[in-house]
Amino acid sequence: MFRFANEIWLYALLIIPVLILIFWMNGRWRKSVLDKLGDAVILQNLIPTFSTVLPRWKRFLFLLGIAFLLVGMANPQIGTKYEEVKREGFELMICLDVSNSMLAEDLTPNRLERAKQAISRLVDRLKNDKIGIIVFAGDAYIQLPMTVDHSAAKLFLRSIDTDIVPTQGTAIGKSIELAIKSFSQTTKANKSIIVITDGENHEDDALKQAAAAVEVGITVHTIGIGSVDGTPIPIYKKGQMLGYRKDRDGNTVVTKLNETMLQQIAASGEGTYVRANNSRTGLNALMDELEGMQRDEYDSKMFTSYEDRFQYFIAIALVLLLIELLLPSRKLNLFGSSNFFSAEKK
Repeated sequence: MFRFANEIWLYALLIIPVLILIFWMNGRWRKSVLDKLGDAVILQNLIPTFSTVLPRWKRFLFLLGIAFLLVGMANPQIGTKYEEVKREGFELMICLDVSNSMLAEDLTPNRLERAKQAISRLVDRLKNDKIGIIVFAGDAYIQLPMTVDHSAAKLFLRSIDTDIVPTQGTAIGKSIELAIKSFSQTTKANKSIIVITDGENHEDDALKQAAAAVEVGITVHTIGIGSVDGTPIPIYKKGQMLGYRKDRDGNTVVTKLNETMLQQIAASGEGTYVRANNSRTGLNALMDELEGMQRDEYDSKMFTSYEDRFQYFIAIALVLLLIELLLPSRKLNLFGSSNFFSAEKK
């Protein structure tokens, strides 16, 4: 098992491309200045110690040294002890709508991104609880099976977009049905489903599936994403908005939050309905309620001991930076002299 103890330092690696750009621009400027001074062969004769290769090596060693230094600051760690530990927690399955209507921008930056941000914050509040993610549009798919690996949950969450499901639509019932099958069958811990959607269900009987979840001891909560007034769905290509989605008749499609449907699903699932807006998403309120649920003990295999490996990266960084410091930027010409006249006398 490999991990970073201080992951925030990895973001500092973004400075490497910036430095590369600065070095490249500086190199272009130096070349333009030299071109104005005269022919490269003449300059080489006038300044025999001049080198274009050595400065490049110095820049390369400097960048490589900085990269190793930043990775070392992040403190890479390797798991050295793997054993079973006892944990207590509940099980939570998130059903996230990824239909095109979730691209509507009545929430900032849009419905889907707002929902993903809220789920990420919810993961931060989980303790030893298990979480899974199901994405749905015209059909439902397991994006992340039930797990206690919260880092993996965040990783999978970042990859979710509207292209992840091939069939468009909003099959809330299918997502609830799949979630029911995804829970552990042996644990006595409380189980809950949170459906995050705009509620425009066109595919199945979500109320029936919510009631079926209650029959097996699972609570179904719903969070409504969007506005009841409705808003068009933008179309983007390479970051440029091209317009809004239209139906077959050429009319602009307006997507509205179906609060009535989501309230009915929550009622059938004996859960809570919360409407999200730009100031709150509702997950915190639900999390307060979930934290009071019964937790069950389960076995989990995990690494319980880690060894630091930062010293190797720091050592390599120092060696590279020392070589860069000692490496001259010009050729050594201890005994030579400038050759102003290269033509041979006959």
